[in-house]
Amino acid sequence: MVQIVFAVFTALGGLVAVLAGGYGLRQTRRITRTGAFAVALVKPAPPGAERPLLQYETADGRVMEIVSPVPLPAGGSVRLSYDPADPRDVVVDGRERTAIDRGFVAGGALLAVTGLVLAVLGG
Repeated sequence: MVQIVFAVFTALGGLVAVLAGGYGLRQTRRITRTGAFAVALVKPAPPGAERPLLQYETADGRVMEIVSPVPLPAGGSVRLSYDPADPRDVVVDGRERTAIDRGFVAGGALLAVTGLVLAVLGG
């Protein structure tokens, strides 16, 4: 009985990881393909933060300042794609973090299969 419960939790955890990784890959692809482009100034990180701020102007003239989704050296500029519906949702060109999302998909699939195998062997 304990093995079945463990198998179910393992499979569900794997499924959650697959869904999270798949969603991240989908969002990155969508923003890269259909998003608007901007050049952002890379400002120093605020005290206590690890990542710098990105400041850019949207196509409709709004000035946005967000925490960078990826580590960057302060003082330069980067090109980014942003979602016009939510300009805080950005992908920094050339620094897409698809490896992390693919890792979630692969690791989650492995956990899901492991959970199913445990369920079959334990049942």
